[in-house]
Amino acid sequence: MLDPKHIEALKGIVGTENVYSDKAHLIAYSYDATRTRYEPDAVVFPRHEEDVSNILRYCNEHRIVITPRGAGSGFTGGALPANGGILLAMEKHMNRILEIDIENMVAVVQPGVVNMELQKAAAAAGLFYPPDPASEEYSSIGGNVSENAGGMRAAKYGITKDYVMALRAVRANGDIIRAGKRTIKDVAGYNIAGILIASEGTLAVITEITVKLLPMPQFTKSYMGIFPSVEDAMNAVFKSLAAGANPVAMEFLDSLVVHALKEKLGIELPEEAGALLVGDVDGNVAEEVEYQLHKLDESFKANGAIGFTVAQNAEEGKKLWYARRNASPVITIYGSKKLNEDISVPRSKLPEALEKIYAIGAKYGLKVPCFGHAGDGNIHVNVMVDGSNPAELHKGHEAIEEIFELVVSMGGTLSGEHGIGMSKAPFMNIAFNDEELALFRDIKLAFDPNNILNPGKMGLPNPA
Repeated sequence: MLDPKHIEALKGIVGTENVYSDKAHLIAYSYDATRTRYEPDAVVFPRHEEDVSNILRYCNEHRIVITPRGAGSGFTGGALPANGGILLAMEKHMNRILEIDIENMVAVVQPGVVNMELQKAAAAAGLFYPPDPASEEYSSIGGNVSENAGGMRAAKYGITKDYVMALRAVRANGDIIRAGKRTIKDVAGYNIAGILIASEGTLAVITEITVKLLPMPQFTKSYMGIFPSVEDAMNAVFKSLAAGANPVAMEFLDSLVVHALKEKLGIELPEEAGALLVGDVDGNVAEEVEYQLHKLDESFKANGAIGFTVAQNAEEGKKLWYARRNASPVITIYGSKKLNEDISVPRSKLPEALEKIYAIGAKYGLKVPCFGHAGDGNIHVNVMVDGSNPAELHKGHEAIEEIFELVVSMGGTLSGEHGIGMSKAPFMNIAFNDEELALFRDIKLAFDPNNILNPGKMGLPNPA
């Protein structure tokens, strides 16, 4: 338990109304999307960057652990206060869009700004912020940066790191640093912004983010390709992209998901449908969009597609996307608990990766429905188990470890967008050798020598 004198000191920094240690607040800030719970000793709401600096300086002096938190929507436990201490909640006060700079096509935001609110503000100025994680309606930009969030538009537009131009952040000792510039080019000094992106709050607390914006595309259309098998669909992914197609999104649903959609939601699909590819194309002239759709139609059919549908309006587009947006909830027909991992492999390896993932599932007697962002090689692998059966849950975790070993051996990664946090920390030695892990620890030590910032995440040490 945190000594009451520290609670009083924090109240002196941010005001009594911004420090809570009552049970209701501790419970409310004890969990994220993993549904795992760790209660902090206190929840603190900083009002501005100076508060963050003063809080960190005090906690560093007294060796009090701090866990920064955005919206708490992460899937790997990155914002869980696993070591107690202070939960630094950014959403209450540090949630403003500070600037939309139309001339330089950048936005400056505080970390608590919700992703969708930034998208709307950019759109109102005729501009476009592409990163669109599935949690876009409630996840914060600070959390997106800390986890390097992706999204469905990543196939064409990339992920969060591709849009961060500059950051302001506070180190564990209270020092305020700037990293990057709003200029298009900047090669002066180390790329500190790049180090802070995806660092999950283990190195510094981000207080301001400058992101680049793009012109808003004028035309968008949705499409769906229907395939007899997963292998056909996966071949169509990398071959159509290699042939010059450039879709905004290319989302994939396998045969298990297709079956679940039919059974649970009654979605009408051809009997022989074994996999779906759903996505959008966009452009600034209608002819560009039609050209992209033609390339996809041509390539899909050359790779075994039995159907290709194009939405002619927004309402039809919603219907095509309905299957993808319901992929996650419908697969509960295969088990009460899903072990959801967001592995990523080179696109050309998708057919082989999925074949071997299904084989691992069969080895353990488990269903493994898969869906996700096939356009960038990022697959959501769902090992389905009976959550009330400890033996089956153990088998599920063994299957996950084999899947991680498989994808790393194929040049892939443990996480395409969810990060490492706590849930994937035990597997870091699969993806990195001893020298690389030692370098991570050295970087952590340089930023946070007393190990007060979100310790124990990403395979880094817990407090001594």
